[in-house]
Amino acid sequence: MDCLRIAQIAPLWESVPPLRYGGTERVVHYLTEELVRLGHEVVLFASGDSCTRAELQSCIPSSLRLGGHRGDPMVYELIQLDRLLSQVERFDILHFHTSPLHFPAVTRLPVPLLNTLHGPQNSPELVALYQQFSSVPLVSISDAQRRPIPTAPWLGTVYHALPPDLYRPGYDPKPYLAFVGRVSPEKRLDRAIAIATAVGLPLRVAAKVDLADQAYWQEVIEPLVRGNPLVEFIGEVDDAGKQELLANALALLFPIDWPEPFGLVMIEANACGTPVIAWREGSTPEIIQNGVNGVLVDSIEAAAEAVRGIERLDRRRVRANFERRFSVARQAQDYLALYRRLIEARGGSGLSMSVGVAAAANGLGPVLHVA
Repeated sequence: MDCLRIAQIAPLWESVPPLRYGGTERVVHYLTEELVRLGHEVVLFASGDSCTRAELQSCIPSSLRLGGHRGDPMVYELIQLDRLLSQVERFDILHFHTSPLHFPAVTRLPVPLLNTLHGPQNSPELVALYQQFSSVPLVSISDAQRRPIPTAPWLGTVYHALPPDLYRPGYDPKPYLAFVGRVSPEKRLDRAIAIATAVGLPLRVAAKVDLADQAYWQEVIEPLVRGNPLVEFIGEVDDAGKQELLANALALLFPIDWPEPFGLVMIEANACGTPVIAWREGSTPEIIQNGVNGVLVDSIEAAAEAVRGIERLDRRRVRANFERRFSVARQAQDYLALYRRLIEARGGSGLSMSVGVAAAANGLGPVLHVA
């Protein structure tokens, strides 16, 4: 089992990796490339504009968002699933990063699988979904993500990660704050603007505005940005733009108001040596070690105070914390341990193997964590 035949199934909304915004597809890319580097045979199911050293299998020429798709994405998701199922005998393991559309089909396959959940799990109807498909092993990206549904068939928690050489640390920051993400009610750009105003520092905003958030932008955020000399709205940025923005910032502001499943931008900032000032919500207490790689806060006043003292945090220590906890090599080894555990369990019990009844009782071992 030294070399595994692995299918990585990505969402089709963004390319892998995404040109600009896109957390899930970015994570799938880093994991896929590391598995290939380790000598595994990987097939990536993704949009045709994806870039990978793995074998690429696509059902559409370009990602749905940048391709301007306005129809039902389920059509292409079903085509992608059918292409996977037509060659399933090629693989030792199937790793899904998609919606649960595939659940009814894959529970009856002779190949083990797992599904990493990338979004929040606080919808009540998910309880019934995971009860019905209790043989689908689920991987969380933080312990906080699984909290709303503790009885789901959890297999492990594997934190996101980045290649260590993706971003270069900056140890001589300039006097400004950064915000990276979506302009949406749960990301709370309005809080970031209030914090920057309170401390009198410029705020550089690299963010996208989805169609669903246009009203929020026009009614709430645009009036705060228009004519505000402290706020510079950059829009979406690629990796090079993110490098420049984050490595030179005093701090990244992460003032969320929702149960964040992970928050990839926090470790992107840490990779640049930049500390994070984050609201104590969702995954942030797992990612941010208070006073080491950032500061956890509960109010605009506390965030402003954290900004005033942020230079007391050693940016070299921030970078070292990232390297120890969030390198893609660690992530790949965590997933390989889960792959092998599932393959061995399937080999011992055939098609009747079930991961269900909440993976604590499934005999598949403990949850994976990083220190």
